[in-house]
Amino acid sequence: MSAKRKPLPPPALDEATVERLAQLFSALGDPSRVRILWALLSGELNVGDLAQRAGISASAVSHQLRPLRLMRLVRARKAGREVFYALDDDHVIDLFQRGLDHVRHE
Repeated sequence: MSAKRKPLPPPALDEATVERLAQLFSALGDPSRVRILWALLSGELNVGDLAQRAGISASAVSHQLRPLRLMRLVRARKAGREVFYALDDDHVIDLFQRGLDHVRHE
């Protein structure tokens, strides 16, 4: 019989990856940003609609959208004078849903 081998540890992360991952979790570490992402799960919204659904002021939404866009969690689309925001891609939806599942898990 052979002894059961422990799996090899994953390769070390490079410093740039570590920094970006920490920034990502930092971006998710603000309740207002979580509310914005939650609201955007329903689809594309402008700042006014985001503020209403997230239960925070339009100026707070605008302020919080910058770090979300920098981390590519949210994207913007301009239509005339109006700007609409949406979750950047399916990875963001998956990340948010997995986090929600984790905190709801008993």
